[in-house]
Order: sequence, then structure tokens, then C-alpha cells
Amino acid sequence: MIASLTGTVAHVGLDRAVVDVGGVGYLVHATPTTLAGLHVGETAGVATSMVVREDSMTLYGFGDPDERDVFEAVQTVSGVGPRLALAMLAVHTPDALRRAVAGEDLAALTRVPGIGRKGAQRLVLELGDRLGPPSGVSPAGAAPGSATEVNVADHSERVVEALAGLGWPAKQADDAVAKVLAEAGTDAVTADDVASTLRAALRVLGGHRG
Repeated sequence: MIASLTGTVAHVGLDRAVVDVGGVGYLVHATPTTLAGLHVGETAGVATSMVVREDSMTLYGFGDPDERDVFEAVQTVSGVGPRLALAMLAVHTPDALRRAVAGEDLAALTRVPGIGRKGAQRLVLELGDRLGPPSGVSPAGAAPGSATEVNVADHSERVVEALAGLGWPAKQADDAVAKVLAEAGTDAVTADDVASTLRAALRVLGGHRG
């Protein structure tokens, strides 16, 4: 099993990155939060989880081991695979998931695309206290240097693409991100803010369901 990777970031895409370790490029699927902390040409370390299938081996990357552990834990719930587990961590931090499960907050859990009320109930029932108590650790994905200011237009586009990748129509996603940034009233954001913008936009979109 590959539990972590440390190397040079060769590529960062919408839902994946390539980390070059000793001349070998590892394709790692990750949340927008984790990807926002990776920068091409810089050295980065990610905790990883390998999902082995009959016809594939897929690596998933995370900002820290806690996020990886939650990713693996939620997949013990029937009907939850790696893609849905990753979507859960795109919407919520590990501690937010712990609070939602412990508090039986179905509304928070159903903000994740692909999770309906029955799925949320199943998460609460089957996970129980397996996630443990909230740790109070700040959100994952903030790699060294992630506090660098970046262009809002570039990152708003990235967040819109991430939302589209999670299943939201591009127009709806664009409107939600515009609303969040307008309320924030800022001309520059950091990588940490990008993650916050994504989660805030998902809250806005969640309010328009059904």
C-alpha cells in the first residue's frame, strides 16, 4: 500500500494531480481543497489511500492523514464508494463530517451531491462513533505556501469547474460562486479561501435543492 507521497507537483487538474517521485509520476485523485494547496513545480507531500479493483489501482490524495482516515472510514458504509467519499470531503471537513454524523444532521449530509435522506440516515446509523470526536484541527489541504494570494477570477473559475464536476449545472455554479465572492468583498483569495469558497457555494446551492 502507498500511504503517502512526497515529490514535485508536475500537474494540477480539476480533480487530480500528478506528483513526480524519483522520476515516476503518480496520478492522485483529490478534492478541490487539497488541489488548491498544490502548485506545479513545488515540492509537496500528500497522504494517500489506494483503492484496488479487479481492473484498476487508483490513488486518492489528502492534505493530511486525518482526512485520509475519514475517507476510508466512510467507505465502510454500504453504498459509499471512493468517488462519493471524496465528494463528502469536498463539501465538508473531517470535523464537519464528525459533527454531522454525531449530531444526526441529515441536512448537512444531504448537501453532498449523491447523498439523499436515506443515504444520510444510513451514514449516521452505520458510522456511529467510528469517526471519533471532532479534533479541532484546521481544514486539510493547506500545503506550505498555500497562503499566497491568487487571482480571484482564476480561482472562481476553478471552483465553478469543481462544482460542475460534482454535478451542478455550470450556470448555477457560477451564480453561487459569484454570490459568495460578492458577500466576501475581496479582490484576492488564498488557497485556504478557495476551499472555503467551494464549501460556501455548496451551502448556497444546497439551499436551492428541490
